[in-house]
Amino acid sequence: MPIASTPAGLGIHYETQGSGEPLLLLGGQANTLHWWDSVLPDFAADHQVITVDYAGTGASDKPRAMQYSTRGMAGDMIAVLDALEIDRAHVYGMSLGGRIAQWLAADHPGRVAGLVLGCTSPGAPNGIERTDEVTRAMAAADPREALIDLMYTPAWPGPYNALGDPDMPLYARRQHFTASVEHNGWDALLTITSPTLVVHGTDDLINPTANAPLLAGRIRGARLELIRGARHAYHEEFRSVASPLVAGFLSQNVRIPD
Repeated sequence: MPIASTPAGLGIHYETQGSGEPLLLLGGQANTLHWWDSVLPDFAADHQVITVDYAGTGASDKPRAMQYSTRGMAGDMIAVLDALEIDRAHVYGMSLGGRIAQWLAADHPGRVAGLVLGCTSPGAPNGIERTDEVTRAMAAADPREALIDLMYTPAWPGPYNALGDPDMPLYARRQHFTASVEHNGWDALLTITSPTLVVHGTDDLINPTANAPLLAGRIRGARLELIRGARHAYHEEFRSVASPLVAGFLSQNVRIPD
């Protein structure tokens, strides 16, 4: 099992699949690398795809005393790239992963080629927050049914790969939540130089769709694409639209020199 060691001594589990230009995939809050299971074949044909278990999830370390932050988690991802001896990669982050990806591109511009920010937000205080009703539903003792409704439309029969790590410790789940709500990438967005695609579903209530134009407006030259009818897990339910959109952007607009 491949494990990258961070400067803080954390072990971060990662997996790779396919070959070609490296592509780091970063999923949502409290999720493992299985967030991407349904769509991996869409990218592995042309890329060396890297997926990770964030600290606190899956086979990665789950420190109780550590304060998680999106910026710190970006540093964890640099450790993964270093372990693979990858100097420069495309980065596609969704939800919490999109917040982490913002810091990757801002703090480590030489490491990020193409950047895709999916169903994410610049964070407080400038982002558009979800309603209290949605927050309460997500915080329920058993949020599975609420998450299915927020992630997918009623027409989707499954699978449901974006509902979180059921074995994640409660303390780590709370830390992920804190990292997400305390994210503030507003000023950092102005420093991003990577060619950027912002993708969002029009019916997303977890990260309201109004965040998408905010992100695109803060990143020079960013392209904005909305997927009509999609909720938070657009990558899975609207795979036939989203995967070609992202893959096409990376192949047409960004190349990593050999």
